[in-house]
Order: sequence, then structure tokens, then C-alpha cells
Amino acid sequence: MRSRPLFNSRRTPCTVTVSRSRYDRAIAHLRKSDPVLKRLIDANPSLDPRAWLAEFPRMDHFGALIFQVFGQQISVKATRSILGRLQALFGGALPTPAQLLAASPEDLRKAGMSNRKVATVRAIAERFVRGEWSEARLSALSDLEVEALLTQVSGVGPWTVHGFLIVALDRDDVVLPGDLALRKSIQRAYRMDHLPSQKEVLQLAERWRPWRSLATAYLFQAAFGDEEA
Repeated sequence: MRSRPLFNSRRTPCTVTVSRSRYDRAIAHLRKSDPVLKRLIDANPSLDPRAWLAEFPRMDHFGALIFQVFGQQISVKATRSILGRLQALFGGALPTPAQLLAASPEDLRKAGMSNRKVATVRAIAERFVRGEWSEARLSALSDLEVEALLTQVSGVGPWTVHGFLIVALDRDDVVLPGDLALRKSIQRAYRMDHLPSQKEVLQLAERWRPWRSLATAYLFQAAFGDEEA
């Protein structure tokens, strides 16, 4: 079953429209179910989990997907740099799928992408151009259906999909167990004597359902609130 967004994803990803009653229910659930999250929430009760997107160019579903691919295994700062060079290559805006395919792979590599990432974003663009993928189709799918569809492309794994679910579709029950920054934040916040495995992250996150996206946002805020990613 597709989860409903806590925020209205019909607006641009950088624009937030809060459903107050849903947000209040989410906060109440997380505070009650997890004392560590209660502490993080009480320390920052007005957190906007999508405010960080204002630092990036406006992204449609295709833009959010290539953003996630660019961000694989690198910092947010490095991802921002690649996006800036890509915008410069396309006249100040992120490319459409057709524009990206029209660019030479060499120009894309000059923007800072590896050969593998160039191949991945081109494969994604091809599916949009052929009409196999669209904003309407992706928005209508459940989280699991989105993952099954997107991971058909080589170079798109669960981390990329989970980020896309949050950034583009604003789904409210998503966690990124493979994200190193999240695992480090959990280790600190929960005072663990080891870096949690992906399995341990998922086990811990069970208590956050159905609001794992918001819980994840608070943990990312704890990780990056006072430092550059």
C-alpha cells in the first residue's frame, strides 16, 4: 500500500505545505515510541524535514533521480558541486532527459561524474524519453513498486531509491539503512559501542513506523546540524 506524504509533494520539492494534524500525529508517535527521538524532537521542535532542499536547484522527478545518483558514495557538498557544474553545462538549469541524452558523455564526465554514473543517468534519461517512466507513473506506485522499477537500471540501488522516495515523492515511511551518515548519527544518539549494521538500523526503525522519514530527518539533523556534510 502506498504511504501518503506528510508534505504535499504536488508542490516543488523545495516548497513545503504541512498537514498540521498529520505532522502533530507523527511527532506524538515518535516522542512516545522512542525516548532518543523525543530528546531530538524536543531540542528542535520546529524542524522542517525538507528545508535542506532549498540549498539545491529545483528538481522534478528526473532531477531528483540524477541527484541521488550523483550523491552515491560522496558528500552533500561534493554533490552540490557536481549539480552546479551540470547546471552551467545546460545554461543554468538541470537538464531534461532529452537534453541530458543530447550531451556527450565526455561533457558529463567533465561535470564530475564517473563513467558508471554517466551510464546510469543516461539509462534513466532513456526511460523517461521513451515514456516508460513518468512523474505520473512513479507517483502512482507504492514504495516497493518504485524500488522494483528503478532498480532495474544498473547503478540504481536501494539507497538511491529510498532517497528518491523522500526527495521526489515525499513518502513518509522511508529509512535509509545503508546511509553511513545515518548509521553514525544513530551510533552517537543511541550511545552504541559500534556502528550499527543495516539490519540493526531497520530493527531500530520498526518503532518509528509509519513515520520513519521524519525520524530519519531528525537523525540527519543531529548529524549535520552544526557541520557541513
